[in-house]
Amino acid sequence: MTWATVNDWPSGVNTSARLPVPESLSLAKQVAQMVVVRASGHLFDHEIRYPAWEADSATLTRYVEELGVGGVILLGGSAAEVGLKTQVLQGQARIPLLIAADVEEGVGQRFSGATWFPPPMALSAVADRDPSAALAYAEAFGAATAAEALAIGLNWVLAPVVDINNNSANPVINVRAFGDGLERVSALTQAFIRGAQTQPVLTAAKHFPGHGDTATDSHLDLPVLPHSLDRLHELELAPFRAAIAAGVDSIMTAHLKIPALDARLPATLSPATLTGLLRQEMGFDGLIVTDALIMGAIANTYGPYEAAVLAVEAGADVLLMPGDPAGTIAAVVEAVNLGRIDPARITASVERLWRAKQKAAPALLPDGAGHAWEHLPPPPVNLAAVAQPATRQLAADILTASMTVQSQIAPASAATPGDNIVIVDDVIGCRFLERTAAALTWPQRHHYHLKLVDTQGCQHWPQDNGNGSAEHGLRPSLVQIFVRGNPFRGSAQLLHLATTWLEALQSAQMLRGVVIYGSPYALDQLRFYFEQLPHGFTYGQMPLAQSLILPTLLPEPLTTSTSREFTD
Repeated sequence: MTWATVNDWPSGVNTSARLPVPESLSLAKQVAQMVVVRASGHLFDHEIRYPAWEADSATLTRYVEELGVGGVILLGGSAAEVGLKTQVLQGQARIPLLIAADVEEGVGQRFSGATWFPPPMALSAVADRDPSAALAYAEAFGAATAAEALAIGLNWVLAPVVDINNNSANPVINVRAFGDGLERVSALTQAFIRGAQTQPVLTAAKHFPGHGDTATDSHLDLPVLPHSLDRLHELELAPFRAAIAAGVDSIMTAHLKIPALDARLPATLSPATLTGLLRQEMGFDGLIVTDALIMGAIANTYGPYEAAVLAVEAGADVLLMPGDPAGTIAAVVEAVNLGRIDPARITASVERLWRAKQKAAPALLPDGAGHAWEHLPPPPVNLAAVAQPATRQLAADILTASMTVQSQIAPASAATPGDNIVIVDDVIGCRFLERTAAALTWPQRHHYHLKLVDTQGCQHWPQDNGNGSAEHGLRPSLVQIFVRGNPFRGSAQLLHLATTWLEALQSAQMLRGVVIYGSPYALDQLRFYFEQLPHGFTYGQMPLAQSLILPTLLPEPLTTSTSREFTD
């Protein structure tokens, strides 16, 4: 197969100071506008965490300046770094970029320093007690997320998740959803979108046509949803209709197979699903964006090039995170040249992209300039708008309103110290357990000494005394379990590890209390071991969540001296 070459920009683009009509661009430049590449939010190449997926600086510059890609999705780094990086990227681009991030839990979920909110399912817990408060929180959450995104140069918020998580074993969606009920998910979806619309950023409802009732991780393999058309219309599709009615700007596809919609192709690659159902039947005319094309559910079967061609044929406007951006552009160009894809299909997508870019970057438009874009400075970074006290208080209010606490844990003493057993999936990659995190420091003030446990081998199992019992060496213990759906790995191993510790401590009558951070489904699975003991649950895992729940379970002791272990 011979790939088409990427032509130079037409001479009129640089000098016209106007967003060009799509037909004035070469076919390769039009297709490139449909590609969003992944990059690290870090400024320096040596800090890139996922080099197989994230372009280094020179490669990213080539994607933007030479290929002319339409957007970049950023992951990792600090809010300040991202602010600088977005300005550099926009300065390199001949046509302004869509710069996106998966910030379903606020900008701080991905970029340190910004506000990290609890996962959306926390709002469902609030709604159990106060539906009107939950809606108000959801709207404020959307507005705060959009404002902090805009402040650091992000103009595409890849949220909200509108899947109904009606499968508790779902490893992909889980607490990312607003809940497991149709009406609640639809109402909270619309509230979040209303809030986000207070800022000139794009929103994205995901994952169409509904990823909530799956137990397979689409990062690894292709899930199959066996439901009938009637069931899909009654449940899975309804929140997307609500999002469309609320004016959502884009809809992200799901990498899953639904035989009732298409017996042959997964939703991301299905014309019947994207064009027939979403465009024609549901009337959506915003951007259709694929989920990441490097995910196993698609890449394992179709490869990087055929997957991109099939997605465009199906009706996708944006190809997110293709494994080989240059090869992807060339493959789609060749499909057009061979008559497989109508050139009008590409033009239609570019026109939608132009409308989206016009909405997403009004700061680039001087008064009365219409479509003038070129040679204008990128919008200024406004770090003063990041992590404002009111925004952090909003996150704290949602965390407090959604957490549960059952009685208080007795402190240990200097004479009879206990253990603070912290169980996580991977200690090394854990963002929320820095040295000052309350999960580490607060129990120490109550004479519970830290013992870190993870699934990678750190203090893996309770100490065995040689006769099959794990009671030897156990002390009065507070157990803190950080667990939620883990893409690529799931949470079964972590739950098994937690169960082993809880059983051993319970058998030795050494279990004093339990805190679970993250998944209400894990709480239900493990509750048997501590239901009659002091315990707490919070949807958040970040330090803010820890600092809110632990003082409620372990009140301030008379002495507040802190071990040198945490102060040196």
